[in-house]
Amino acid sequence: MLSQRESYVATKWTKFLWWLSTAEKELLVDCVIDRNRYAIIGMTVLGTWLFASLAWVYFFSTVVTNIVAAIALGIFMGGIILSIDRALIKGINKLNKQKFLPLLLRGLLAITIGTFMAQPALLYLFNKEVHLQISLDNEQKKRDKRNQQDAVYAAQKNELLAKKSSFQNQLDERYKEVSSARQNFIAETDGTGGSKKIGLEAIAKAKKSNYEKLDADYQALSAQVLSQIRNIDSSLSKMESAVTQEQQVFESLLNDGFLTRIEALNNLIKTNNTLLIRYWLLVIILVLIELMPVIAKTLLPSGTYDAKVFAREEMEKIMVADNINKEQQLKQLYNQLAFEQDSQFIQSFFNEAKHSRNEKIKTNIAEWQSSKDKSFDSMWKEVKDGMLTKQEN
Repeated sequence: MLSQRESYVATKWTKFLWWLSTAEKELLVDCVIDRNRYAIIGMTVLGTWLFASLAWVYFFSTVVTNIVAAIALGIFMGGIILSIDRALIKGINKLNKQKFLPLLLRGLLAITIGTFMAQPALLYLFNKEVHLQISLDNEQKKRDKRNQQDAVYAAQKNELLAKKSSFQNQLDERYKEVSSARQNFIAETDGTGGSKKIGLEAIAKAKKSNYEKLDADYQALSAQVLSQIRNIDSSLSKMESAVTQEQQVFESLLNDGFLTRIEALNNLIKTNNTLLIRYWLLVIILVLIELMPVIAKTLLPSGTYDAKVFAREEMEKIMVADNINKEQQLKQLYNQLAFEQDSQFIQSFFNEAKHSRNEKIKTNIAEWQSSKDKSFDSMWKEVKDGMLTKQEN
């Protein structure tokens, strides 16, 4: 009733929601309908803030090993997201709700933040599948790394293998000659050879001599070639050791960090159409969570609070301009009165000094007349220095 006006007292929780919605509680407390509207906007900002903080905590838990540091960093980044959201909804009012460009810019910023914030949440939801894909990806990375290392040493390795094969073929050819000579010698001694005579006859002795010569040459060549083959095997072994060591170092660097998980998630999506549909549905939902404050502030109608804000701002502009104008008038009045009084003071000063200056002039002229050495110019200089005024700068 008119004689019993409503005296509404907002709770601390309501004031907190109003603060989240960037509303001025001094103006909002008397706006019955808008109280609930801005509490709803505050709830959407609170939901976005909590979601962002949790997502950032999970993100930092994949980067740092200290859980306390991850929580602290997550809360800090959540606060930054809260500040951005409050700035976005503060800039939306009844004057620019119908303007497409401001809303588009705010929407793009919200979508960008929401898309990034959706990644940690998706990694958490698909944690088991992602870790399975990480193990498969790491195995593929190991194979790719091995192929790259083999490609680096391929030319040198092929050259060494070609030399080894050449040396081995040379040794095998010489061994065949020795083996053939030995067979000929044995056949000649047991009567199955060309002479058909058993025992060491002249032909058998000749074949024995040829066999022994070839065998000696083979032994000498074998010692030389085998030494070179051992050197080649040593070089190949060093190469293989270097490749193995580098492979071990590479495998020790494999991890399940944030980027590795994102890569595994992308690979998982490419090969699983069922997951792909759920992935995009979740991305849309999580982006909408980030867009909730902007959507709520844009869709909710303007009420008496917006009218009060507009009127109050216009009044403050008028009062600021009026105060500045009055301040200017006061300063002008001060300067005018100061000028008038200073003018009167200077005029009085010169009027009072007029008689004294004339008396001093007469005294200087009398001194000049009584002095025989003092010139007129010197007397004028003294009068000028002591009596004439100097212009103000």
